Amino acid sequence: MSTKSQPTVIRGGTVVSAEGETRADVLMSGETIVAVGKDLDVPAGTTVVDASGAWVIPGGIDPHTHMELPFMGTVASEDFFSGTSAAAAGGTTMCIDFVIPNPQQRLMDAFHLWKGWAKKAAADYSFHVAVTWWDDSVHKDMGELAEHHGVNSFKHFMAYKGAIMCDDEVLVNSFTRAKELGALCTVHAENGELVYRLQKEIYERGFRGPEGHPLSRPPEVEGEAANRAIRIAEVLGVPLYLVHTSCIDALEAVTRARLEGQQVFAEVLAQHLVIDDSVYRNPDWNAAAHYVMSPPFRAKEHQAALWKGLQAGMLQTTATDHCCFCTPQKQAGLEDFRKIPNGTGGVEDRMSILWHHGVRTGKLSPSEFVAVTSTNAARIFNIYGKKGVIAAGADADVVIWDPNQTRTISAKTHHQKIDFNIYEGMEVTGNAAKTFVRGHLAWDGTNLHTVEGFGRYVDRPCFARFYESQKTRNAQSQPKPVERVLPTRS
Repeated sequence: MSTKSQPTVIRGGTVVSAEGETRADVLMSGETIVAVGKDLDVPAGTTVVDASGAWVIPGGIDPHTHMELPFMGTVASEDFFSGTSAAAAGGTTMCIDFVIPNPQQRLMDAFHLWKGWAKKAAADYSFHVAVTWWDDSVHKDMGELAEHHGVNSFKHFMAYKGAIMCDDEVLVNSFTRAKELGALCTVHAENGELVYRLQKEIYERGFRGPEGHPLSRPPEVEGEAANRAIRIAEVLGVPLYLVHTSCIDALEAVTRARLEGQQVFAEVLAQHLVIDDSVYRNPDWNAAAHYVMSPPFRAKEHQAALWKGLQAGMLQTTATDHCCFCTPQKQAGLEDFRKIPNGTGGVEDRMSILWHHGVRTGKLSPSEFVAVTSTNAARIFNIYGKKGVIAAGADADVVIWDPNQTRTISAKTHHQKIDFNIYEGMEVTGNAAKTFVRGHLAWDGTNLHTVEGFGRYVDRPCFARFYESQKTRNAQSQPKPVERVLPTRS
């Protein structure tokens, strides 16, 4: 299918940015927004799309997905084409996925492997690259990725002992290198040593089913790791981004750091805002197992705190950690919760969940919704201007959002490549009526029109200038060494 089209103007809608709202037309030509304003004059032959009564918003950016991830003895069922297509149906036009090298695997080798898989993507994508071990080659490859391949964020797993977990030595080495490059450090904050011990203890006490999963990963293990990563970043002077913040303990660590002026960012998953830990006590093993992810779902008081953190700006982005495993894959852990592949879906439903439970309840304004689903991620990961905004010169990633359209979420009707939906039966009001990916109509409100391979890799430049100025300020504030007369040896 050709993606070439005549210029398109969206008329009659309310354009929403992270800063405010205005009635305006949006003119797209090719893959770019060329004008935003009232009553725009448009070329003859321009396609006119009526957005009366709807919002016109920048396409969502999901900063945390795992398409085709090899993990725990299997491979995530969602591929880059199906996943980015499902994302478009929900109003998300870009995903930042993760390259996760095996221990001892060169970062560059893993990066090229993931880029090969992602060539089938229907919408734009980028990569965080995980540091899972350390030697001189990792130091070198981080530089190559940052300087020549548009990677400005490196991921560190503080969990999954015996597999991809980073100890403090790796964290310090990688954080230091990231600072040199002007890159952002991201962490999965769970104390892997504690989780390993607790998993063994919980299993030996007879908890073999999915209910053992949250018992082995209590909020304290996330809070400890979050605080440790934050303190390491503070000492080294490097910004930090915490993925999937799920509990009060981690949120408190983030809040303290930010109030002290430390540059710490944090994301929350849509599902952690609306699903609680009762799902693990479902007598249907298959259903309970589909909620096994890390960090796990928490008690209701954590959800309330996370909403407040999002409202207060202590949590800046929303994501999904989209990592799909179908029922037969989950059943690898039938007799042992430790063997259930960790991951849930949700890339298609994130924005509707945030609108229904956030905007319609008064927790978020439409502008705040745009900020936490798109603009903040674009700013933090240095692609703002091309992504995350409706403005002349930006990529034509545009969503016409119908605030009154209602649908019931179900695995029977979703476009994700998984046989379960964690929001099954939930009715949401507020959905993507049309989604344009770089000017191409990918979703018309009923049918997908995505094209395999249309997605492009997006470079994300590092923040070298900021770090240089920060380095200079730090040097100026350091005390001078004390001049001493050393005693002579007798």
